Amino acid sequence: MTASGEERRRLIVTAVGDLGGQVRLTDLADRLGIPAVTVRRDVAMLADAGRLSRSHGFVSLDRPDADRAPARGGLRPGRAGRTVGLLVPSVGSYFDEVIAGARTAATAAEARLVLGIAPYGTGDDRVQVERLLESGAEGLLLAPGLLPGQAPEGCAWLDALPVPAVLVERRSPTPDGPGSHLDTVGSDHRHGVLSALRHFAGLGHERVLLAARGDSWTAEEVRAGYEEGTRLLGLRPLPTLDTLAPTGVPTDPELLSARIAEAAAEGTRAVLVHNDQDAIRLPPLLRARGLRVPDDVALIAYDDVFAALAAPPLTAVAPPKRAVGQAAFDLLLRRLAAGPELPVHRTTLLPVLRVRTSCGG
Repeated sequence: MTASGEERRRLIVTAVGDLGGQVRLTDLADRLGIPAVTVRRDVAMLADAGRLSRSHGFVSLDRPDADRAPARGGLRPGRAGRTVGLLVPSVGSYFDEVIAGARTAATAAEARLVLGIAPYGTGDDRVQVERLLESGAEGLLLAPGLLPGQAPEGCAWLDALPVPAVLVERRSPTPDGPGSHLDTVGSDHRHGVLSALRHFAGLGHERVLLAARGDSWTAEEVRAGYEEGTRLLGLRPLPTLDTLAPTGVPTDPELLSARIAEAAAEGTRAVLVHNDQDAIRLPPLLRARGLRVPDDVALIAYDDVFAALAAPPLTAVAPPKRAVGQAAFDLLLRRLAAGPELPVHRTTLLPVLRVRTSCGG
């Protein structure tokens, strides 16, 4: 027979006492044979009632103290042995380096990193987070499928997380909306776009065409950066070429190259393309239309995952993806150790422009 809520909570209090008065929440769940998510909820209720104390994955019968000896089988908060969950929208491209950075930091901290994937548009973020928590995650690194300006109802779950979390390459969709109280670590994509536009301007280009998708946080930030950057530099803004059709299918690269050729015929010979995959396909297609990169069209890619492998190698804006993963993990460890006494951090890292041969200078 399944125990009632009150019976479960009585068992939890008894088990914490039997285990020395302080125990890791995941060890407690294993001992009682109760899902970790359920134990977290019961512990929260017991803490609110003053029957237990909780601190970053540990449960105790008195006020938690990071300097006291750990319970049997437990580890001190902030020390090796932690489990951290990482949620990303995809693997195989941009987030691979973010994952690699977090993994490097986890290895250095002797911590376990558990990966969850929730692709854009699936609404699977909450389900994947629950699975990460069930795996024993004491903290979360989150890159959910958010978009700037998104309705706050879709991410209200960020305010109900039972463990500390850091948003990675994300911010709350609104300044005071869900997740606005969380730490964030990300790339300043608007500054990255500005660096590309400044490079084009330095080469004498007065008009720059932007080709970008509209299906990710980075893409939306690139678009916003283009609007801001052209205004700051006094460049003439042009309508963005959307590389994603309304149906969600990528635009035919032949069509994209045709539109770039039309712009070139009208005097616009500088193009910024988000992302590498779309940019790499353009030089041979433009060549078939009588336009060579960089002689006739200067090209910069945004992301720099594969840009160096193109022919010719593409100048590219490179967000500090690996450094973002490392900084996010390190910040989460600080949050786990210090708790709410640590001020909320908004950490922004600047992309760099890697100049190769696709701009002619």
